[in-house]
Amino acid sequence: MSLDSMGPNKTGRSGIPGGRMTHSLSTPSGVDGTPPNITHNRGGKKLAIRVQMLDDSVTMFQVQAKALGKVLFEQVCRQLNLLEADYFGLEYQESGSHTKYWLDLEKSLNRQVGLSLIDPILRFCVKFYTPDPAQLEEEYTRFLFCLQVKRDLATGILQCNDNTAALMASYIVQASCGDYVVEDYPDHTYLSSYRFVPHQDGSMQRKIMENHKKHFGQSPAEADLNLLETARRCELYGMKMHQAKDIEGVPLNLAVAHMGLAVFQGITRINTFSWAKIRKISFKRKRFLVKLHPEGYGYYKDTVEFFFEGRNECKNFWKKCVENHGFFRCSMVQNLPRRKTRVLSRGSSFRYSGKTQKQVIEFVRDNYVKRQTFQRSQSFRQGTLNSGNRSQSHTSCNVNSSISAHPLLPIETAEWDFRNQNSALTTPSQMRKGADSLGRRPDSPIDHMRSQVTAAQVETYQMKTFAGESPQVQDHLDSSRSVSPGGTWTSPHHHYNNNIHAADRARVHQDAHSSDTYHGINGNVSLDRRGEVPHFSNRYDLSLGSDKSSSMSHSERDTGSYDINQAEARVKIEEENANYVNANNNSRHTNGGSTSNSATLESQDGGETRRKRWPTDRAYFLAKELLMTERTYKRDLDVLNTWFREELAPDDVEALQPLFQLLEVLIQHHGVFLRDLEHRLVLWEGHGTHETHRIGDVMLKNMVVLPLYEEYLEAHRDVLHHLVDAFDGDERFQQVYREFEQQKVCYVPIGYLLLKPFHRLLHYQLILDRLLDHYGDEHFDRTDCHGALMMLGRTTDTINSLLPESENYVLLCELQRDLVGFDQLVQPGRRLVRQGCLLKHSKRGLQQRMFFLFSDVLLYASKSPVNQTFKVLGHVPVRSLLTDNAEHNAFVIYGGQRAITVSAGTTAEKTLWLAELAKATADAKTRQPVQLVMGSLKNCSSSEEGLETCGLNAGASVPGKTPPSRSNTSLHVCWHRGATVGLTDHLVAANNQLSGFLLRKFKNSSGWQKLWVVFTSFCLYFYKSYQDDSALASLPLLGYSVGPPGVQDALQKDFVFKLSFKNHVYFFRAESEHTYNRWLEVLRSTTQTQDFKNLSNN
Repeated sequence: MSLDSMGPNKTGRSGIPGGRMTHSLSTPSGVDGTPPNITHNRGGKKLAIRVQMLDDSVTMFQVQAKALGKVLFEQVCRQLNLLEADYFGLEYQESGSHTKYWLDLEKSLNRQVGLSLIDPILRFCVKFYTPDPAQLEEEYTRFLFCLQVKRDLATGILQCNDNTAALMASYIVQASCGDYVVEDYPDHTYLSSYRFVPHQDGSMQRKIMENHKKHFGQSPAEADLNLLETARRCELYGMKMHQAKDIEGVPLNLAVAHMGLAVFQGITRINTFSWAKIRKISFKRKRFLVKLHPEGYGYYKDTVEFFFEGRNECKNFWKKCVENHGFFRCSMVQNLPRRKTRVLSRGSSFRYSGKTQKQVIEFVRDNYVKRQTFQRSQSFRQGTLNSGNRSQSHTSCNVNSSISAHPLLPIETAEWDFRNQNSALTTPSQMRKGADSLGRRPDSPIDHMRSQVTAAQVETYQMKTFAGESPQVQDHLDSSRSVSPGGTWTSPHHHYNNNIHAADRARVHQDAHSSDTYHGINGNVSLDRRGEVPHFSNRYDLSLGSDKSSSMSHSERDTGSYDINQAEARVKIEEENANYVNANNNSRHTNGGSTSNSATLESQDGGETRRKRWPTDRAYFLAKELLMTERTYKRDLDVLNTWFREELAPDDVEALQPLFQLLEVLIQHHGVFLRDLEHRLVLWEGHGTHETHRIGDVMLKNMVVLPLYEEYLEAHRDVLHHLVDAFDGDERFQQVYREFEQQKVCYVPIGYLLLKPFHRLLHYQLILDRLLDHYGDEHFDRTDCHGALMMLGRTTDTINSLLPESENYVLLCELQRDLVGFDQLVQPGRRLVRQGCLLKHSKRGLQQRMFFLFSDVLLYASKSPVNQTFKVLGHVPVRSLLTDNAEHNAFVIYGGQRAITVSAGTTAEKTLWLAELAKATADAKTRQPVQLVMGSLKNCSSSEEGLETCGLNAGASVPGKTPPSRSNTSLHVCWHRGATVGLTDHLVAANNQLSGFLLRKFKNSSGWQKLWVVFTSFCLYFYKSYQDDSALASLPLLGYSVGPPGVQDALQKDFVFKLSFKNHVYFFRAESEHTYNRWLEVLRSTTQTQDFKNLSNN
């Protein structure tokens, strides 16, 4: 029996609703404040409900009071002609409070908590903020997301720094007004009729105008995508604050998003509980409980408790958490009917009932049809702006020309045949229309997603308090914009790469849906990332509440729980069983043992053993390594072309335009190449035939980019010289340059990033060499691999001849910025041989000094504790340098009449230094004598005390205060670890870069944490996923030893390696034997034993 049928006023089946509760089953009577004459409506009574759209227009809907919430929502979606509807929802605010609720689609309108039935108004809003805008398939959906971002920015919900706000606002203007034309917009006052941020003033408008100038040639769709890309990087993107307190009464703000729960003090995030950390979320009256896994996540409690102002606010936030988890983390959910209320209830039965993100993406692709055009809104404007002079204002866009049309094509049709130079004759608009004609599926039924409500009466009108325009339908097609105009530095391949620009932006980001699957109480992590969408629950299991109050109303309305751990684990087993029964090539998980064509990796979960299937072919792992490193490489290009570019002033961008033009084309090309790699790996892992178990054909098609790299190779030295000149001659540019290198997104110096394209081609060559070594003479992939290697070899030969000089130049520039007292370090012909930390003998004992051996001079310096720079104390010309052996690990360096006694850390290090010094001296004597340029460094006397004070006055003359340098560079690591590294080691490191997923063992538990790991420049960088912009942490490896764990470590796992330095020990676990061996290979290249190998080879 339901609560509706109980009570003395109920009249059975007569239809008289006199005693029916008109509010939520979990709401006490009268809470919503609705008067009796509205609440007690007859069944046929209709409500006039106003819905405020994202463009601030208001539409009136008439719906029966007893109709479910989804009836109203489906009418709104039908009015908007919206396909990806599950990203959105209807929001309303409770009268008399600031609490905002989402319309419950499974409850009738007159039973919604806090919804007034007197002149009700709801707002159509984005409900689930996707972390990757490329996951939105339709341009119209992205446009609606942009309207939401505009509203969040203008109302102060999306708070960020002024530079980021100005950049986002400039994209809004570009989408609305088109290109910046100086004749139409002579100053910033053309923005005065817009409202972007609450604190908008003249200074902000000037920043917006400067950014607007940079977006010349961007179409409205591209500007929308750039806006969303920028917004998603903001910390408060999608964060809707809910006021609460911790157990000590400290005011906090809670928010829920795709990754989990975030805790804020004000707008400062102080903690994040990812879904992987959470075992269960529940509420009891106004207490909100987050139950964590008991170990392995570094939090000191297994239950975190928060207090809301009231029970309704607490349950409201709990429901939002359940919905966000269901949408983002689950592959499917079962729409189970709500549990009928019983006398002894076990808590709320609310569960997410819509489509998951995975289902939305699949649904749109299966039901893609020709879409009508839509009118872009000007809702963020304060008044009317005369647009008659806008020569390039395109505010009407054809949805079919959307850049989202390309993922809907079969991947096989996205061949490289059209990516030749002949395709330069095809305009981007022609190409998009061609893609549309191929991608449309005629007469695809999509109406089944929406129930038919024939009695609905819809009226649209404009409220006086809003300035927006309602969407209008147009029947004509909008002509596409032209691409960005060519600069002074034009590549012959620039045009045909522009043609694939849309395809690049529209590539399938299936891996973006991937999230870590955690198993068991100990935090063990599944290594299987092959499924592009994680397998999570298709139903929710409730833990029975302990609150068994005799009052059925209190039991029902005051408690609720949602067991995340059980829900995610249960569907995993169900899907594995389903895949096992199917027994086809598409299955990726089995419950059986290993087969002849698969490798297995076990993961313990409370005594249950699961085996993950992996291809065992070495070619598969080489192809996977290519994919993993390609993801990192594309992000490196984005750091330069997007992040660094946005920090520069317009004049600096103009001066570096040749660099950015080449980077833009490379990014477009590698975006398509990355998509092809992802698709091939998906087929290789079980969805394709034996013919897809190859990578040579994809690599061979990728070789069309080689002319761009040859152009980059010719121009990169000019770019490096320009950066150095601007850094030395422009204090403003120097400040911007240094500040950008301090940002987390710039994880290595800019000079190193500029050399990444050459490192990438060398890695391609490495992969192809190993594939050919693996393949037999008759292998069907050998011909393509050999052809790609032959094409690549000509370019890599040039790279190998020029890269040492470029690496040396970048190293000298970086050292120049960290050294004080030796101004003109960068000189033609000067080469860095070795840098390292030695202990210098003096009257006051052993003193730590940093030694720099160049081809013509030896410098030594001490580190300043104030600004973290190194102050040069003395120098010795290499031509006159002599060495002498001493006891233990000591040796003596003679320079003229002076003698410096130093000690190395080990005998092997001492031998290395003596050999390098002797070789540098011999080489210097074979060259013509050259007068050393000492800069501000004063000549030193022959006494050691004089050597100690040499250069101190020079350091005082350096203008300004030097910002602190990054602490994980090789210079600073050598100082802290007592290590040494040379130019040869940097060249070896260029050929030993790797990316991929690893499991890191927690120090104080048996749990493992899955991390995306990037190894470059002698350092490991750890990310939550490959899509993160900045690293969680870094671990420089100079001085570390690498190898398998010992017996004393007691690790009963396969493919585990150990990193150790003194008492610092870390354990990492790879997914396969091949991956394990590759990580050992590249990590060992950073140890000092590699130095001795290089020395013996010479």
